[in-house]
Amino acid sequence: MELVLAVKEARISDAKLRDEALRAGKGSVLNIVEAVGRVSRADKARVFGIARGEATEVVAAVELSALLGDADRVASVRCVELGGRLIALLTGLMR
Repeated sequence: MELVLAVKEARISDAKLRDEALRAGKGSVLNIVEAVGRVSRADKARVFGIARGEATEVVAAVELSALLGDADRVASVRCVELGGRLIALLTGLMR
């Protein structure tokens, strides 16, 4: 959830990229929660993989926005750092 809040703090001015980043961030959170509720290890790994893909999408949208000058640079760096940590965590949970 911290990543979703960081996306909001980035104040992305491009409406489509902002919506995409927020949608992907929310999707990542919801998929993590869904994975926790799964029983089999393979099913958990599959849903954690989906969450990782969503987190990667958040990072890409925020980085692109910052590159184009459509987002707060400092807040964007924080999003990328948080996203990278989340992606690493999810990669470990998929194993």
